[in-house]
Amino acid sequence: MLYNKKVPISESALLVIDAQDSFKMGDRWERRSNKEFENNVGKLVELYRRHNLPVIYFLHSDEDPGFERTSPHYKLMDFLSPLSAEPVLHKDTRNVFTSTGLPALLMEKGVRRVVITGIQMEQCCETSARVAADLGYAVDFITEATMTFPIPNHDKPGEELGVDAIRERTEYALRRRFATIASVQAIAEELEKTRTATSRAAKS
Repeated sequence: MLYNKKVPISESALLVIDAQDSFKMGDRWERRSNKEFENNVGKLVELYRRHNLPVIYFLHSDEDPGFERTSPHYKLMDFLSPLSAEPVLHKDTRNVFTSTGLPALLMEKGVRRVVITGIQMEQCCETSARVAADLGYAVDFITEATMTFPIPNHDKPGEELGVDAIRERTEYALRRRFATIASVQAIAEELEKTRTATSRAAKS
């Protein structure tokens, strides 16, 4: 695992996982966590574009209403507009690796570090972070650029796990095992340092 290894951010890719309209079906959308989700993901996309680093999007499909590939809701949310060089991969597993061909794509682009954003925090995002770490990638998990919903306890009707508890549990499980828990600001500062260093080297 590379959570404590210094893999340069210049060898990273931004993964935007399942930010799709499918999640807007039903009443759970009103109970979502992180109302700054769109803003924070949008900032990271622009940062990665500015530094000419890969941005890769994912759409999740299964049999749940709205997640069928034929559904009109099976599309990226409107705040995302992938460029022609930014792939949109389709997956039917919780993680982004085993059903998409992502490892070959990352190898082609020289990526050894992944920055994880998207929906749902404790499901597809966390699972992807765990698999990425086991595959040898350094992982930055940007909790403020992920989102989730309360989880009902199907064994005890009326009981649920709230979004704050989900966030705490996810960060505890990933931190110093599978990922670095990072922020949008921390990624922005690291990218800027890289650009400054590159600029200085070019002038010397």
